[in-house]
Amino acid sequence: MKILITGATGLVGKEIVKRCHEQDISVHYLTTSKDKIKTETHYKGFYWDPKINQIDTKCFEGVDAIINLAGAPIAKRWSKTYKQEILNSRIQALHCLKNGLSVIKDHHVKHIVSASAIGFYPHSFTNYYDESWSSASPTFLGEVTSAWENAVDEFKELGLFVSKIRIGLVLDKNEGALPQMAKPTSFGLGAAFGKGEQWQSWIHVYDLSQMFVFLIQNELDGIYNGVAPNPVTNIELTKAIAKALRKPLFLPGIPKVVLKCILGDMHILLYESQRVCSNKIRESGFNFTYPNVQPALDEIL
Repeated sequence: MKILITGATGLVGKEIVKRCHEQDISVHYLTTSKDKIKTETHYKGFYWDPKINQIDTKCFEGVDAIINLAGAPIAKRWSKTYKQEILNSRIQALHCLKNGLSVIKDHHVKHIVSASAIGFYPHSFTNYYDESWSSASPTFLGEVTSAWENAVDEFKELGLFVSKIRIGLVLDKNEGALPQMAKPTSFGLGAAFGKGEQWQSWIHVYDLSQMFVFLIQNELDGIYNGVAPNPVTNIELTKAIAKALRKPLFLPGIPKVVLKCILGDMHILLYESQRVCSNKIRESGFNFTYPNVQPALDEIL
């Protein structure tokens, strides 16, 4: 099997490449930096520039499936201009892929699995969201995920299986939100966000990377929640981080107004509450290595 990956050098992409190579799956990847193009055993890079709809169509040669992770990072202050970049980067990447694939008559691509996010689900302390929920959040993240998912659905026109993984809070040692949350805690200065009552649906990066490959290997289409089976509240997560680091936790929660002043609109990433269910992927036969947050954090930290 051969898989084409966009965003292969990012947090999740690097782990997916590892999972592929562990299972003797060859990887083609797309990059906007020509100096990052490599040709190695089972790992070959190709140039693209989605902003101008440019793609080296040789990237599709021998490829069975596509994993799409492309998009500007959301963990950056959301100016009006950057909000547009967050949205455009995701849509342009998918349109560039689709346009490139549509001109090739004899390709073997059968399946595309694209990242999405649990930001699709509205803020709630009480709802338990599964994939059947159809009303997107009225927030900026709801707008982005709706447009993102609609764009990947267009691949059905080419006869491909289409899968979408709504990704939660990804736990990784070196990248993403966890190192930023763990750093003050490591100095004994950890604190919850607000009262810490908001639900955080998390997933270990190993399980998430495995999930992408699992969907392709089992030809599963549709929407799947990329979260572990046991979501926790922010205060529970904060306590678990402190326990993993063997540090005390005594400071009061950080008021919402403080981080809104510092982060602007992006503060909703810390205070939105989405309790999200992973039953669908488990009922499809997927087994989580890290179903509970404390063992996941102990392994990472």
